[in-house]
Amino acid sequence: MKKEEKLLDIKTVCECGRLLGSPTHHPLAAVVSLGRRGLGRRAVKFGCYAVLLIEDGAGGGECCGCCPCDFSYATVLFFAPGEVLRMDGDGSLARHGLLLAFDPLLLQPAALCGHVGRYSFFRYRQDEALHLSHREAGDVRRCFADIDEELRRAADDRSRTLLPRLVGLLMSYCARCYERQFITREERNRRLLGRFRLWADTWVAAGRMAAGRVPGAAECAAAVGLSEAYFCDLLLFETGRTPAEYFELRRLEAAKRLLGAGGTTPAQVARRLGFRSTDLFSQVFEKYTGQAPAAYVLN
Repeated sequence: MKKEEKLLDIKTVCECGRLLGSPTHHPLAAVVSLGRRGLGRRAVKFGCYAVLLIEDGAGGGECCGCCPCDFSYATVLFFAPGEVLRMDGDGSLARHGLLLAFDPLLLQPAALCGHVGRYSFFRYRQDEALHLSHREAGDVRRCFADIDEELRRAADDRSRTLLPRLVGLLMSYCARCYERQFITREERNRRLLGRFRLWADTWVAAGRMAAGRVPGAAECAAAVGLSEAYFCDLLLFETGRTPAEYFELRRLEAAKRLLGAGGTTPAQVARRLGFRSTDLFSQVFEKYTGQAPAAYVLN
């Protein structure tokens, strides 16, 4: 019989401080040091947003997706409300590191409440974590320290502005670091996108677009084993395109191959590739290639 998982269910910021043995200085945000003992081996479910900085490398390995091209001074994990953290095979919480828990209401005075949802790394999987260099880890630690320092002050009108800005600064640093991680994973990403290109070309070549259906972002991401959010960010970073835009490009490349091979008319190609009409196909194709489909056939 499978052993029942011990789940530490943290519903609010105040519960976070109480359950993890740390004083709470603000009802909407807390910075908790994870150097304490006695938590037991359990998974942790967050009812608020959480940012976990793992400083000693524990959990920065396989469960967090660290690969040979990554730095390993520290690892950062991001959790949206309702997500569960499992650090290793036993599901234990990291022993060394810092945890920032915050309610989106914290960001309302600075009109950033909806903005946190734009940081797509809160929707990444745990094995798509951020791995930091020594300098980056120092920058992130300072952000945690500045947030903690402000939380320890008595709440006033200034804190209503400063706290959201400090949290936003941490998010901006992490966004920059993720962009750097995309760069250092260049070869790995090239292979991933090569697999996706092959999958997309196979989809198009099989005539599956004849009915006008383009696979959604989640389906594309699953084809290469990534979360939807991570896949979309990676594709945009590497190609400048969304999944729908990328499929349009592959569809036009397929049109070029079909027309170039001969034996098919522009109307037949338009139907096979799911264009609503031959006229629309001709307009899109000419914009892409600089030639009308009929002229391309003659070449």
